[in-house]
Amino acid sequence: MLANSRRYSQLAGRFGENWVYLFLALLVLVFGFAGRGFFAVKTLNNILISSSPALLLAAAETFVIITGGIDLSVGFVRGLVSVIAAIVMRDLFALHFSPAFSIFCGVLVGVGLSFLPGLLNGVLVAKFKVPPFIATLGTYGIANGFALRYSKGFPVTFLPPQVGEIGNGFLAYYFPGEGFSFFRSPIGFLDERVRDLVGIGPYAIIIVGVILYVFAFLLSRTQFGQHTYAIGGNIDAARRAGINVERHLIKVYMISSFLSGLSGIMSIFIFSIGTHTQFASSLELFAIAAVVIGGASLMGGKGSIAKTVVGVFILSVLEVGFLTSGIMPFYRYIAVGAILIFAVIVDQILPELGFE
Repeated sequence: MLANSRRYSQLAGRFGENWVYLFLALLVLVFGFAGRGFFAVKTLNNILISSSPALLLAAAETFVIITGGIDLSVGFVRGLVSVIAAIVMRDLFALHFSPAFSIFCGVLVGVGLSFLPGLLNGVLVAKFKVPPFIATLGTYGIANGFALRYSKGFPVTFLPPQVGEIGNGFLAYYFPGEGFSFFRSPIGFLDERVRDLVGIGPYAIIIVGVILYVFAFLLSRTQFGQHTYAIGGNIDAARRAGINVERHLIKVYMISSFLSGLSGIMSIFIFSIGTHTQFASSLELFAIAAVVIGGASLMGGKGSIAKTVVGVFILSVLEVGFLTSGIMPFYRYIAVGAILIFAVIVDQILPELGFE
């Protein structure tokens, strides 16, 4: 009897830790059978490419949520960096600088700018003890205002054509009957046959994958990551252990802002425009939902980049799966809400039952 109870406890604990992986696999199987063309290479490539900016944004939110905070500014930081970086690219290219130089300068300016909102958030939270919700809501408004000011509410266009080639390129291309072409699509065939071209290894997901690996390593294998979990678990105990909590929180918010800025730059490469939208607040909700579905606790001290990635793909697969299955889009919001509630229940119930 006792052995059965322990076995049940172990199984429940494993389910609580790994249900997101099982759920993602289930979604893929269901939509694979129900959705027309869901398993097509182009559909899977679309999921990977369109998820790339969202992965960076969710990773940004992961760092802050692990400390027990929240960052409401990530969506508009992404929009601000996207607009400013695109303006730099556009203006330098219009002045007849080379595409490579224009793109490099735009990325450099965008990366430099991306640290500033996080520095402001970190100082407000760590030094002035402003609640993270209020501090990042203020930065949300500032970034929103500056993005609108410089974009005038319109997408930034006329960028170097190479921008889109980076974001939508592949390591290899397969053309039926003609074989493979590496690093660039084969030339010399009729335009109407382009639809038969199959891309393999999107640049966007490879670039984002490398970035996520670096920050996952930082979070899981370094002293910085240990201190991040310690602050989220018990901030007073972290101080007694000698951790400089204030300085560490500033770094965490700067990392969040930096990753949000990289998300904005990646969106430029994918969509070939610098875009700011008044609905960018939905990006924060998407990122937070992905982190929570991935098993992070809003109370802090728990979460990982790997499971956040799974959370993002669950939301992306839902969106694409509903489209390929012909299901009305509003059902996606119902499904996301239900999954989010289930994730919170799993996070709250299993520890109380002693399963984690």
